[in-house]
Amino acid sequence: MKEYNTLDDFNVENKTVLLRVDFNMPLDKKTLNITDDTRIRLALPTIQELVNKKAKTVILAHQGKQGSWDFISLQKHAEMLQKLLGQPVRFIQDIYGEKAKQAIHAMNPGEVVFLDNVRKFAGETEKKKPEEHAQSDLVKNLAPLADFYVNDAFAAAHRAQCSLTGFTAVLPSAAGRLMEKELTSLEKVVKNPEKPSVFLFGGAKFADGIVTIDRLLTNKTADHVLLTGLTANAFLKAKGIHLGQKNEEAFGEEGTPEIFNEIQNVYKKFEKQIHLPVDFAFDENGKRKEISVENLPSECNLYDIGEKTIHQYEQFLTPAKTIFISGPCGVYENPLFRKGTEEIFTCITRSKAFSIAGGGHTVAAIEQMKLRGKISHISTGGGALEKFMMGEKLAVVEALKTAKQHQLVSMK
Repeated sequence: MKEYNTLDDFNVENKTVLLRVDFNMPLDKKTLNITDDTRIRLALPTIQELVNKKAKTVILAHQGKQGSWDFISLQKHAEMLQKLLGQPVRFIQDIYGEKAKQAIHAMNPGEVVFLDNVRKFAGETEKKKPEEHAQSDLVKNLAPLADFYVNDAFAAAHRAQCSLTGFTAVLPSAAGRLMEKELTSLEKVVKNPEKPSVFLFGGAKFADGIVTIDRLLTNKTADHVLLTGLTANAFLKAKGIHLGQKNEEAFGEEGTPEIFNEIQNVYKKFEKQIHLPVDFAFDENGKRKEISVENLPSECNLYDIGEKTIHQYEQFLTPAKTIFISGPCGVYENPLFRKGTEEIFTCITRSKAFSIAGGGHTVAAIEQMKLRGKISHISTGGGALEKFMMGEKLAVVEALKTAKQHQLVSMK
């Protein structure tokens, strides 16, 4: 029994379902056209199931935030959904006013209505408890028209915002199929991973990752942590290795003495389980050259891990039963420095491990290398994924759990 309801727990036939999705899409800055439809595709199983079960599906979503360049109407999102779904999707240029209400009242079973950007409602982004959000105009106007609320927006699950948690206080609520899949997969990795488990952290962010690494090793969730990218560089610097001015400037404002002191403490505790690169690649007159850590500092930017590091990391990844990847191993966008990411990611797909990948750049690298179908689960979460990995509670998940508890109590 899950702590929250899923679509299996409700009979949605001829019922009105408010479905909150995360369609906060990457846009072209000039044309404002959607440049990647992945998030809509990932939500299709939930939408298709509701349609097939003859529910009246009302979609709530956001794009950007008030004042940002990508804060736009969701008409293009509705048009893209219609194309991918293969059936009419009626876009309503309203959120909870008369136009929206009339459109919902007029729905027939199996139809889909797509309301406008929920962040046009000023109270949407306020952080409040579900019961407080339930008193908002958004919830008070839409909830009486609906029978169920379904949340499929895992990427926003860490946000205690109105359309994400408010309806759970007043409607029978469930996780959509994407939300369910994300939570099931991540729990498998974090709460009960099959051993040995290996976690690979790379990319350009490093400050938040320190807490995650510490927690994963303290809880014995991870057997080994492999570091690449800026995270690896930060650990090397904390060890007293001078990387070179250009490479150390890359730490930016995050590179405070306090952070490096924190890294030192974590590394001292888990020195045998935290693995750092032994060589790097750099650009010399348009050619890839490699340098060992012993020969640092370097005046050149370190753009990728070297061949010896690739080989060493593969020794940990090949026998692993659980692998989590967050962040590429180098500047994979440049063909000269794709080697580390490509060889490590390919090694993961060849292993027999249950593998999870998360983070925008990680997913983009997987797409570019055509490895999507070979990773067990690709997470849509950014902030939500980070918080989950750190062991923090996600506001949306907690709201769904509370909704189920209230439902069980009312049935007694």
